[in-house]
Amino acid sequence: MTTLALTDASLAVVLGVALGAGVLLLLSRAPRWRSASLSQRIAPYIRDITDPIGATPLTAGFGDDLAAIRQRVLETLAARLAGSVSVERRLRQAGSTSDVASFRGRQLGFALAGLTVGAVVVVVLMLTGRGSPAVGLLPPLFATAGAAACDLQLSRAARHRRARTEEELPTVLEFLALCLSAGEGILDALRRVGDLPGGDLTIELRGAVVAVGTGSSLSDALADMAARVDSPAVSRAVDHLVAAIDRGAPLAQVLHAQALDAREDAKRSLIERAGRNEIAMLVPRNPQ
Repeated sequence: MTTLALTDASLAVVLGVALGAGVLLLLSRAPRWRSASLSQRIAPYIRDITDPIGATPLTAGFGDDLAAIRQRVLETLAARLAGSVSVERRLRQAGSTSDVASFRGRQLGFALAGLTVGAVVVVVLMLTGRGSPAVGLLPPLFATAGAAACDLQLSRAARHRRARTEEELPTVLEFLALCLSAGEGILDALRRVGDLPGGDLTIELRGAVVAVGTGSSLSDALADMAARVDSPAVSRAVDHLVAAIDRGAPLAQVLHAQALDAREDAKRSLIERAGRNEIAMLVPRNPQ
């Protein structure tokens, strides 16, 4: 295939994509007449329990169909792709309010963006006469890189938030022990700590207090908080606190002991990190 043929093919691809985008935009603005669904037919008779504003008009555009198709695609991705349990766990650790379907949609968007960038690179290489059969691998590679980048971003956010929570744990436990020593109850102490500004652990404690206010028991609320954080140090402290509450043990002493253990764990982690950095410094590097 000559360079002129490659240039013509690349130009045909660009013009075809532009034509397809224009046709889709025109279809998105064109109304579509269709028969009303069952929910739309009975909505005027049950307006006291339904929202008439949210009713779908008969002249639904093509964009509404695309939104419905997108929702079905996201649900299928969330159900079929492997690792949904891991994604849900990392979303909880990162403190995100999104669900697995929303994350898969964002991941799909990253993949489509990478696919588009790869296609643009292929077209540019073809137009400049530097194309080869191997450049056809660029779009799927860029798409895979985009999906992997979205997953790595979630993992990094979850890891950093868990590390911040573990760093805040000794201070929060000591503050709780101080409140209990001053004569406050455990729920009032948790509410006082949760009202402090900033801090990921204080936000989680605030959510636990809200759960208690809506009818959950304190033990269940703390257990749910530990499950969301999914940190060994936080889970261990919550388990000891729940056991002390159930058995009637002195909570201030338990919290002081747990704060001491958390500080020892943080010190051990710091020493291990320093040892790894010291070993990394022994690796020879190229002189500048």
